[in-house]
Amino acid sequence: MTIHIEDLKFQCIIGILDFERTTPQDLIVNFSCEYIYKDRFINYVDIVDLIKNSMITHKFILLEDAILSLKSEIIKKFPLINSYTLKLSKPSILDDCTVSLSDKFICLS
Repeated sequence: MTIHIEDLKFQCIIGILDFERTTPQDLIVNFSCEYIYKDRFINYVDIVDLIKNSMITHKFILLEDAILSLKSEIIKKFPLINSYTLKLSKPSILDDCTVSLSDKFICLS
């Protein structure tokens, strides 16, 4: 099974610039994960809540730190996940583009 969470949009504090540390900005999250469904399922609402709560609570400086922290939390909370792709985008930081950072995780066990 594949869960897709597309264009999850909310505001949080993230970034290294002075105004980014004081003013929440839009963040767009795209997430997909693979897992084997047998008798247990993964609730996509729980994934959305984890991502939003973590991003809002931690007020990360770098997208890289946010991705690594989310990776740790996702792997711990959702052990059924075999692989996932996570993309964080800041659509408003530059006038002429959206900047993003992504990561892929594949369980090797």
